[in-house]
Amino acid sequence: MSDSENKTYTIYILSDSTGETAATMIRAALVQYSSKDINIIRCKNVRTETQAEAIIEECFERRGMLVYTMASQLLRNKIREMASGKGLPYFDLLGPLLGTLDTFFGEHSESHVGALRAVDERYFKRIEAIEYTVKHDDGKTFAELDKADIVLVGISRTSKTPLSIFLSHKGWKVANVPLVLDTPLPEELFKIDQRRIVGLIIDMDSLQRIRKSRLEKFGQDPGGEYASMAHIAKEIEYAEKIFKQNRRWPVFNVTERALEENASEIVRIIAARLGLPDSVIF
Repeated sequence: MSDSENKTYTIYILSDSTGETAATMIRAALVQYSSKDINIIRCKNVRTETQAEAIIEECFERRGMLVYTMASQLLRNKIREMASGKGLPYFDLLGPLLGTLDTFFGEHSESHVGALRAVDERYFKRIEAIEYTVKHDDGKTFAELDKADIVLVGISRTSKTPLSIFLSHKGWKVANVPLVLDTPLPEELFKIDQRRIVGLIIDMDSLQRIRKSRLEKFGQDPGGEYASMAHIAKEIEYAEKIFKQNRRWPVFNVTERALEENASEIVRIIAARLGLPDSVIF
């Protein structure tokens, strides 16, 4: 086995914020070098020449590579000079992009230190929301229901899951709870902030059409009880009874409306009930 096969390669990431964006890009590129033993060291909140110099010295001692994302052009230039002076391989992830954008816009960019932090935080919030929503889809679990931003309640095929997933990609943690004929709702639902709960309803003709189409898609008999008008009427009647018993829940009719339109209206309702700023509405 050669020395290169035994070698551990070290890549230092310098960032004026969290460095997560740079780390994600590096890991994506390193997929092409899966046979290599690679150690990534992320150095966060590097905002002075002194901080950068100490890290570059450590990188030099370990014969590593340097990757950096800095909003400040002065600090980018200094890092380049120090790395070049020590013969270190280096790559500026942000500088070339900002340079191209400067040319495109015809003006110099503003050096907002830590500007990528907001992007990182939005990204992680969205991922967390998606994970929560998938876990709490269709009443799979009622654990941590109190952590939901929005809870959707409705009978089968009232767009609970599509709406939940769409909203989660906007950063909202959504749980959805199915209304099953003559089945009591979980106690956990009544222990959370009732302002976060939205009921979903749909007209009978649309629901029957949707259910029949779904059954046919999966090669099942569309003439069964699930898609029968009599059964659907009972389910809708049961849903309306539940919603009348819980008048604090706004009830939203999803009939013949686009998913994005429904999601936007639900966010508008929740924002108004919780006193959230208009900026959360999309």
